[in-house]
Amino acid sequence: RDPPGLAMFTDLAAPGADVQSLWRSARSARCEAKSCQTERISTAEAATQSHTGRDAAVQTEQGKDVLQDFQQEVQVDYTGLLAFLQAVEDTVIKELNKNWKSRAFDGFEVNWTDQNETVSCLQTLSYPEARGKKLQVTSVSWNATGSVIACSYGRLDDGDWSTEKSYVCTWNLDRRGLNPQHPDLVVDVPSSVMCLAFHPSQPSLIAGGLFSGELVVWDTSRTEDPVMWRTGMTDDTHTDPVYQVHWLPDTKHRHPSRLLSVSTDGKMLVWREERDGRLALADGFALVAQQVPRSARMKKLAWAEAAVGVTSLSFSPFDPHVFVVGVEGGYSLRCSTAAQTPALPPGGSSVPLRAPVELAFSPHAGPVYSVSCSPFHRQHCFLLPPSPRNLFLSCGTDGQVHLHSMLQTQPLFALQVSQKYLFCVRWSPVRPLVFAAASGEGKYLQLLLFDLARSTRKPTVSLKQALSHCPVYCLEFNSKQTQLLAAGDAAGTVQVWQLSSDFTEQGPREMNQLEQLASESTD
Repeated sequence: RDPPGLAMFTDLAAPGADVQSLWRSARSARCEAKSCQTERISTAEAATQSHTGRDAAVQTEQGKDVLQDFQQEVQVDYTGLLAFLQAVEDTVIKELNKNWKSRAFDGFEVNWTDQNETVSCLQTLSYPEARGKKLQVTSVSWNATGSVIACSYGRLDDGDWSTEKSYVCTWNLDRRGLNPQHPDLVVDVPSSVMCLAFHPSQPSLIAGGLFSGELVVWDTSRTEDPVMWRTGMTDDTHTDPVYQVHWLPDTKHRHPSRLLSVSTDGKMLVWREERDGRLALADGFALVAQQVPRSARMKKLAWAEAAVGVTSLSFSPFDPHVFVVGVEGGYSLRCSTAAQTPALPPGGSSVPLRAPVELAFSPHAGPVYSVSCSPFHRQHCFLLPPSPRNLFLSCGTDGQVHLHSMLQTQPLFALQVSQKYLFCVRWSPVRPLVFAAASGEGKYLQLLLFDLARSTRKPTVSLKQALSHCPVYCLEFNSKQTQLLAAGDAAGTVQVWQLSSDFTEQGPREMNQLEQLASESTD
């Protein structure tokens, strides 16, 4: 109920109120739309140019007195100069002759390359298929440019060598994108390859000796059919494995070069290339037991047999007729290609074989596996015999390295490196006092670098070639890129080592040190 006096609420719409704005109407009444513009401005363009031009320069004139003073200053007293030169002529000539004869800087060369303080491994190369068959690296060789390394696969331990397939592989270390596990070239060979040698001047030619006794030359630029020449199996072919091949210069014939192969059948055969792809026998030599001193170490060989097994060879760089061979009987033998003595008894060869031995050196206590002639000499070195040009190294199964002069039978010194085998020794191409040796196992690691300037008793650097205790069978210095050294092992790998500057830079008196070492050893 509603309160008293109040009526009920109802909805009502009231009309709106409209109030006009007095401010807006007053504003509109006072404002006018106006614009402002100045009168048109008159403009004009004008340029100024001179009618004539003239260049002028000012130069003072040189007084006659000043010119005369200058001319007097540059005048030479030729009479006094001649008198001075005549007075010192004898002294100057004496000093020039003294410097010309000086050996103070012998072997010194400016080296603009970066200095390497340590020996380091640059590459570890291998062919997986060969490693899968547990094949071993039997030989390594650098080509003529020093950029390509080749290795041969085979077996030097027990196994059926004659029927086992093997390989020759090459890698170009200068190739961009080098794959260490993928060789640039793989050549399938039906028999174990025991040795390799690149041609000394033709970078694509490489020769190999097989377990079967054959000799093959491949052209690595021919990827489809790389075989260039081969001996085949004839009456002239070796009857034992070929353990080393060497390219010979041929100056008497049109043939650019010939090949010399050595084998444990005791023969050293010289081959020439024929147009039909054959290697034909051109000359030959055979070791005969009568030329080797009788020794208790030779009892394992039948003395009545004419041939003595040859395992290694090295030519003198300075006399093309002189070379040294290592034999199974433990001897190193100096030989000559000029020898005319027939080998007895005559064999079934198509070419008469000659007996080349001139001198037998004091033997190792086991087979000799490697020999290496010194590549160093200097003029007039004959005044200090034995000269470095007559030195060579040998190593073998007795674990010793012998330093020999070709002029005497006894070694200059014998270094006991290992209690096991030494498979290879090589003289440095740039350091007269440096050589490297490849070891089976023993007191030291597998790859050994010697610097005779530091020690004649132990290695300067000992390197571990492989993760396992596999022997190193072969090694080669690079004569073009002298900081590189390649070594192959029984695990099927090739390691390329970068040598430190200590092993690649010859000291100014290093030749004198080698001569002194040789002379002291003979006293």
